[in-house]
Amino acid sequence: MTALQHVKLGTYYVVPMASSDDFEEWRDHARRLLMADVPPDRVAWTEPGGQAGDLFTHGDRRLPVPDRDAPPPRVSRRFMEIAKTVLLNSDSTRFSLLYRVLWRLQAKPKLIEDAADPDVRAMAEMAREVRRDIHKMRAFVRFRVVEEENGGEHYVAWFEPFHHILRHNAGFFTRRFANMRWSILTPHGSLHWDGETLREGPPATRADAPNGDPAEDLWRSYYASIFNPARLKVGAMLKEMPRKYWKNMPEAQIIPELIAGAQAREATMVEKGALDMGERPETLDAIDKAIHACARCPIGELHNTAVMGEGPQDAVLMIVGEQPGDQEDLQGRPFVGPAGQLLDVHLAQAGIDRGAAYVTNTVKHFKYVQRGKRRLHQNPSAKEIDVCRWWVESERMIVQPKLVLAMGASAARGMLGKTVSISKVRGAPIPLEDGSELWVTAHPSYLLRLDGAGREEQERLFRADLAAVAARLTELA
Repeated sequence: MTALQHVKLGTYYVVPMASSDDFEEWRDHARRLLMADVPPDRVAWTEPGGQAGDLFTHGDRRLPVPDRDAPPPRVSRRFMEIAKTVLLNSDSTRFSLLYRVLWRLQAKPKLIEDAADPDVRAMAEMAREVRRDIHKMRAFVRFRVVEEENGGEHYVAWFEPFHHILRHNAGFFTRRFANMRWSILTPHGSLHWDGETLREGPPATRADAPNGDPAEDLWRSYYASIFNPARLKVGAMLKEMPRKYWKNMPEAQIIPELIAGAQAREATMVEKGALDMGERPETLDAIDKAIHACARCPIGELHNTAVMGEGPQDAVLMIVGEQPGDQEDLQGRPFVGPAGQLLDVHLAQAGIDRGAAYVTNTVKHFKYVQRGKRRLHQNPSAKEIDVCRWWVESERMIVQPKLVLAMGASAARGMLGKTVSISKVRGAPIPLEDGSELWVTAHPSYLLRLDGAGREEQERLFRADLAAVAARLTELA
């Protein structure tokens, strides 16, 4: 009986993997099954020591022998590259997923390029998870020194990977710490390097690793000295450095204290309204003269011109953008470029008279990077916004609007002294300390960067925001 006839009679095969991360082993088994024309639904792959499940309890653990004239599998280099990473994933379905895609590739050679295919998407997600875990291990392994009986030093680290990445990362650590004698312990296995030879060891527990060493005080002091509260984004930090890894990192012990201190300093700044840069200007003309001489942040030192706000000094509505663009810098007026033209269209549709509003920007100078003859826009940093907040706050104190419309995240920070999510605060008023209301929406330049359905949806939200502002202005009147 040939292998093909054997399969057609309904034989199920159980493939027990000897290793969880050996791609060559999986490839050899998959090649043999494929050449024997065994479909994916007749194969159960098992982890080392795992069970095949009820359906395959009586499956054949002897792989079929392909016919002599069986054609070899066809597979793209792209599939092989992704498959090697997917195989390191801890998901128990990865072996069967890879074999199913390999089977389908024989009839559809370009399947791996179809990003909409469910199997291809599943492979891409598994590969992404593995790459992330590889990065986390390289970033968050912390060695602690252990003194040996002969007076030498051995460095030991404990790490808990999500996936089977220990062997994969071995080369990175031997190259980076080539002159150290070290061990990396994990629940799935261990690595030991003596400066010349790398050895694999059995799984370990957290108790096998040291808890700390004297050098960690120095490391904590260094981390505290480079901690930048102006760039603090707790959500982004937790995304990149999940709390799971904190217990193994000496600097993590002081992170809550550093965050609390940074937030306290920011709250103090918000309470004061802006950075203290001396006596506030009493007129809009005085602000105009002052911003042209301002060089308190790097933007003011670029080859540009400060752009003052414009509009009635007693305007009920104050419109605040993020910063001047190229055209605004050249003409010395706010919102005269493409974003300003789009804004004018939407204001008119909402029934808002731009001429009756005071229009300005949070940052007064155009921030850019020179590329040949072109000046490419760059977003201002939080620190630059906070420095320039002094001027826009001074404008608001003089104009005393009843309603402020902040367009973009930078403009919202200029009004509040802290960064907020536009999607969470748009569509409703935020009371300010002087009794006025702050409304937040997207910046029109954001709409210009979109196309298709994405732009249609964002323009719909932008129109709704302006309509709500128009209705509120009518109530205030």
